[in-house]
Amino acid sequence: MHWTWLLSMLGSWWTRESTGPWHLYFGYLALGLVAVRVVMGLGSRNPYIRFDHFARPWRETWQYALAVLARTAPRYRGHNPLGGWMVLALLATMALLGLTGWLGTTDYFWGYAWLANLHAALAWLMWGLMAVHVVGVGFTSLRHQENLLLAMLTGRKRPAQPGDVL
Repeated sequence: MHWTWLLSMLGSWWTRESTGPWHLYFGYLALGLVAVRVVMGLGSRNPYIRFDHFARPWRETWQYALAVLARTAPRYRGHNPLGGWMVLALLATMALLGLTGWLGTTDYFWGYAWLANLHAALAWLMWGLMAVHVVGVGFTSLRHQENLLLAMLTGRKRPAQPGDVL
């Protein structure tokens, strides 16, 4: 899914000024991926995919952020608290981006500048969130000496060690 999302974002970016249908196709692809990920997050048997497993309370997330700064953050077998909230931020932004894009094609909202501006702002926000996500994955990979990029591709991480959060 990661690479398909990137493809949809790159395709949408390259076709943003186009009058052809490709921008819409890339947007619908992204919305379809959001729908699939939401279904997975709500109903998967794999606990590491489920939202209720990695969307940690704010207090726990703040404590984890402080532990990251202190270089004492534990390794998480699944998403760490900051990573979990990033997943939700990326999904929400992608959903809003797709919604505003779709609304701009409807008769009721066709031609509204505020909607087009909001859509563009959400696209920039999405690129920013993606950049922060990549930096976070890189930082966490280095910190815990684990190739998270490979883990995202294979779905497997190294086995749990003492001190890891399951």
